[in-house]
Amino acid sequence: MPTDFTPRSIAFFANYVPRQCGIATYTKDIRNAVAAIEPGMDCPVIAVTDRPGEYAYPPEVRFELDQQDKDAYRRAAEFINTRNVDAICIQHEFGIFGGNDGEYVLEFIQHLRIPLVTTFHTILKEPSPNQRRIMDSLIKASGRLVVMSEKGKTFLKEIYKAPEDKIDIIPHGIPDMPFVDPNFYKDKFDVEGKQVLLTFGLLSPNKGIENVIRALPQIIEADPDAVYVVLGATHPNLVRESGEVYRESLVSLAKDLGVADHVRWFDQFVSLDDLKEFIGATDIYITPYLNPAQITSGTLAYSFGCGKAVISTPYWHAEELLAEERGILVPFGDAESIAREVISLLKDNRKRHTMRKKAYGLGRSMIWSEVALNFRESFRLARVQAPENAQSKLPKRFKPAADLPPFRLDHLRRLTDTTGIIEHTRFSLPDFNEGYSTDDNARALILTTLLEGTRYASRETARFADTYAAFLNFAFKSETRRFHNCLSYAKHWEEPIGSEDSHGRSLWALGVVAGRTQQTHLRTWAAHTFDFAMTPVEHFTSPRAWAFALLGLHEYLQRYKGDLAAINLRAELVSRLQNRYQDASGEGWHWFEAILSYDNAVIPQALILSGADMKAPEITQLGISTLKWLMETQRGTMDVFRPVGSDGFYPRHGTFARYDQQPLEAGMTTLACLDAFQVTKDDVWLLEAQRAFQWYLGANDLGVEMIDTDTGGIFDGLHVDRVNRNQGSESLVCYLLARLSVEEAIGNRQVTVSGRVRRDATGMAVANSNKTGEKLPQNGLNTTNGVKTPTR
Repeated sequence: MPTDFTPRSIAFFANYVPRQCGIATYTKDIRNAVAAIEPGMDCPVIAVTDRPGEYAYPPEVRFELDQQDKDAYRRAAEFINTRNVDAICIQHEFGIFGGNDGEYVLEFIQHLRIPLVTTFHTILKEPSPNQRRIMDSLIKASGRLVVMSEKGKTFLKEIYKAPEDKIDIIPHGIPDMPFVDPNFYKDKFDVEGKQVLLTFGLLSPNKGIENVIRALPQIIEADPDAVYVVLGATHPNLVRESGEVYRESLVSLAKDLGVADHVRWFDQFVSLDDLKEFIGATDIYITPYLNPAQITSGTLAYSFGCGKAVISTPYWHAEELLAEERGILVPFGDAESIAREVISLLKDNRKRHTMRKKAYGLGRSMIWSEVALNFRESFRLARVQAPENAQSKLPKRFKPAADLPPFRLDHLRRLTDTTGIIEHTRFSLPDFNEGYSTDDNARALILTTLLEGTRYASRETARFADTYAAFLNFAFKSETRRFHNCLSYAKHWEEPIGSEDSHGRSLWALGVVAGRTQQTHLRTWAAHTFDFAMTPVEHFTSPRAWAFALLGLHEYLQRYKGDLAAINLRAELVSRLQNRYQDASGEGWHWFEAILSYDNAVIPQALILSGADMKAPEITQLGISTLKWLMETQRGTMDVFRPVGSDGFYPRHGTFARYDQQPLEAGMTTLACLDAFQVTKDDVWLLEAQRAFQWYLGANDLGVEMIDTDTGGIFDGLHVDRVNRNQGSESLVCYLLARLSVEEAIGNRQVTVSGRVRRDATGMAVANSNKTGEKLPQNGLNTTNGVKTPTR
């Protein structure tokens, strides 16, 4: 994946409005800010609920789970895995998930298959063993770790040993408000002419509001116009446990101290617009919290960032945010200090306004739109760095050939109808909207022809061969001697002439049928059509079309060796490939074009076989040397096969695209390496063939198997963090061709490739002995494309 990849779909997992909770509000705000970055952003939400079915969630909430239902976390992970999102962001707080210390969240991440970014709202200095276990698991599973302060980053590094290079500091977001005089808003709350002190948030005993009330007598004596606004409903959990006992105790305290008329209670969970007006009317914001171990405070961030003078107790977030005279800190539980600092600020307008300007200036980097851009970068890094995070999943050793998966035709049967093989699928189901392609029917015809005489042959595979041949016959137009390629499900050709590459693949299929089939009716048709279809190739400019034509000529000439037109065309196409190599290659670039793109291995494969047929070792050597360079270029961590990705390919002097890796590359490379073994009798090409083939079995950059064991299909690609769940015909047939060829060429011999391979001076793999210590036999199987051919 290119490093400039931009996420388009981000999921969020936490509690969510209308649930009355600070994290629910935060999740809504960050979700909406990310969704607003650009048109088309998709941001679904998985909402963790304490009262299933009771909340009227907004439409972005796609899945609701009961926080105490452990199995629901697995179902939620499976749900979001199918939604093709680029990453998911968890808002973590121990209290919002089910189980001991919220441990059910681990059930979710265990089944998650997409990149994870975790935002930590609480980071404990002295966690319990279970809390430490949960934190360690989240840190390990997350591609990026988001904290809102430097202290949070320090704690993650020093206490939890989190890698520093995956920690991102992103401040708590705030609404974007103008810097205005508080008097502009005061009439809305009947406090015009008053000096407004504010504390807001869900009420609970750890907020320390009683200490501000105890400070009020002194404050009012110094400034009789002072009023204290307490905004916020009592925390729902506290209401369930003890009702409004805490709020009532505060009201009683104000009465006892004779300051009841100076306290305004707003027992409500306010909207953002209302909250902005409350903050706008404030002269001094006070956070008198009692617990120093608070790594984040959303209410502090809101009031500070909107340009308010702040007095706070020295909990962790406040210490950092209010440093350098951006606010005032007072001791915990000290009403005298609160009174003294409030009186000082109310009397010193210059000091108060200077403090406001400092806060507002820093707050410009905290507005939600800026915070969302920082999060987008975290999401991007979580995706592009996913392969490194997945390296622990790689197999220790490639599977031996004896462990080949079963040869199954279930999915071929599912995709084939009376017209031909359907090109694409939606997951595993044939996608009729996409219709058919000559490319795929040509490959399928090659497969069913090669199945003749094997234990997998049947009346059904013979019928399939007839179907695919009939499709190619329908696609070929004798008047132009060209093939159509794309056929709609309604049986309309979608272009007047197909691509040169699809024509070349069709020639390959015709050559295989003409050269190999024992079915006289098919052989006669194929040879006749081949004769007509090879004529336009001399006018082609695509080196891949030349290469496919050469494969077809190789097969055709096995049976019709005296066809001078075919022999002359072969010589011409080989010469053209030689010239292309001379023109395009250079130091460090041993290739036929200025880019490695799609279906690359077919070019050296065609030269290897053509050189052998023509008894021209220099041509064979060109094929071997370029295939060798291709294999080394496509070598990943632990020697896994890493085909160039279709998301950018590999331009000369450019960047190698690691994703999206295509199954076609693994299959066609396997065939090319097996042909290289057949021609050279060098066992190293068996190793290279096996390395390419085992990409399907999990020896790839993500350590995931590409075979769907339920359907027999092949996943359509390897993305940076997951497989493409579609299972089209190209992926399937290329795999089946490789699977059949590996079985025929290697059989039960255990050619193994360990995590580190012995190499020669050029870096090429050197064949090892098998498990018995016996040298691998070089019996020269009579194969072409790795499949036994009948003796003629």
